[in-house]
Amino acid sequence: MLSRPEILIVGGGVAGLSLATRLGKSMGKPGKARITLIDKSFSHVWKPMLHCFASGTLSNENDKVNFITQASGHHFEFWPGEVASIDRENREVILSPLLEADGTVVLESRRMKYDTVVIAIGSCANDFGTPGVKEYCMSIDNLVEANAFNEKFRMELLRAFANTSELDIAIVGGGATGVQLAAELHKALEIVGPYNLHAFGKAPPKLHVTLLQSGPRILPAFPESVSAAAQKELEHIGVTVQTNARVAGADAHGFILKDGSYVPAKLRVWAAGVKAPEVTTAYGGLTINRTGQILVNPNLSSIDDERIFALGDCSFIQDDPLPATAQVAGQQAKHLARYLPAWIEHGRKVPGCVFHNKGAIVALGKYNGWAALPGGTVWGGGISHGFSARLAHLMLYRQHQMELFGYYRGLMSCYSDWVETFVRPSVRLD
Repeated sequence: MLSRPEILIVGGGVAGLSLATRLGKSMGKPGKARITLIDKSFSHVWKPMLHCFASGTLSNENDKVNFITQASGHHFEFWPGEVASIDRENREVILSPLLEADGTVVLESRRMKYDTVVIAIGSCANDFGTPGVKEYCMSIDNLVEANAFNEKFRMELLRAFANTSELDIAIVGGGATGVQLAAELHKALEIVGPYNLHAFGKAPPKLHVTLLQSGPRILPAFPESVSAAAQKELEHIGVTVQTNARVAGADAHGFILKDGSYVPAKLRVWAAGVKAPEVTTAYGGLTINRTGQILVNPNLSSIDDERIFALGDCSFIQDDPLPATAQVAGQQAKHLARYLPAWIEHGRKVPGCVFHNKGAIVALGKYNGWAALPGGTVWGGGISHGFSARLAHLMLYRQHQMELFGYYRGLMSCYSDWVETFVRPSVRLD
C-alpha cells in the first residue's frame, strides 16, 4: 500500500461525483486517503435532465456542478482527462493526452498510481451496428452532445422560420430519454413562439417530431397503462409515435425502416439501447459482457481484481442484473461510500450491495407525468400522474443537488433558480 491510500474514481456522473463527495468527507478531510476524481469534462449535470439541455429549456449555470469547485469544497482532488488503459500489474491508470479543440496538446499522457480504482463512466446509446447511425445521427449521452444538439436545433428552427417550412425531427428509442425529449422539444417551441412573434412579426415554424420504437409500446420499463397514457399524451401535443418500427439504417435525410418505409428528418437522434463506453475494452483485461459492461461481484468489485470496483451503468452483476438507471447508480455509490473506508483501512470485505427499487418516474415536460411506485396504493405504491408526478420528478433532481451541495446550499440553489425565472428567458435563445 502507498503511504496514504490513493483512491481513483473514474467518471463524474451521478455515481462517481456522489462517491467522491462522500469519501472526501469521510476519508479525504481527516487525511485517511487521497481521493481523486477523473473526468474528461469539467462539470457534472444530472443525466436524467440532459433532454432539457438538448431542447434548450434548461441552460442555467446553476444546473451544472463544476468539478474543481466541488473538489475544493469537499476534500477531494480533480484531474481532467480520460483513462485510456489500466496497468493492473503496476497499479496505475494511464490518462490520454488532454487536447484543445484544435488538437493542441495541453497535457501529455499521464500515469497515476492507485490502491483502489472505482470505475463509474456511465453508458452511451447502443446503435447495434445499424448502418449510417454514427455518420448521420446525434445522441444526448452527455452535456457536450446535448449542447451540440441544441445548437443544431436552434439553427434548423431559424432556417425553417426564414423559409416558412416545417422542421422534421425523428427520435429512435421509446424509453424515457426519447419520450421526454420529444415532449420537451414541443415545450421549447411553445415557449419560443411569443419571442418570434414579437421580434420578427410572425409565428414560429411547425415542428414535426416522430418517435420510433422497435418494440410494441413506448416506455417498456413502465406498466402498460403508463405506456398507453404517455403515447396518447404525446400524440395529443403533435408527436407521431410509431411502435414496432425497426430501423434498418440512417442517411443524411432520415431513417430507413425494415419494412421498407422511410421517415424523413432534418435532425436525427439515436436514443435506443444502452452500452458501456468502448474504452472498457482497454481496462487491463477486465472481463466485460457483450455490451462492454464490466462484470462485478455483488459487492461491486471486479470478478478479476478486488482492487477495482465498477458501479452504475458500466457494471454488470451476473447473479442479479440491474437496470441502467440513476437510481441504481446512486444506491451503489452510497453503498461503496459506506463500506470502502473499512476495506481500505482495515481490510474488511465490502458486503454485497442490495438494490431497493423505489419505482420510476417519467415527466413529459409541462404536459404530464407518471410515477410507478412499488406496492398497492398511490403514495405507498401504485401509479400517480399529473402534477404530483412532475413535482416528484423535480424533487428527485433537487434531492441530488442537496446530496452534492449540502442542505443549505441546495436550498439556496433552488431559490436562485426561482429568482432567475423572472430575469432570464425560459428557453435558450443563443
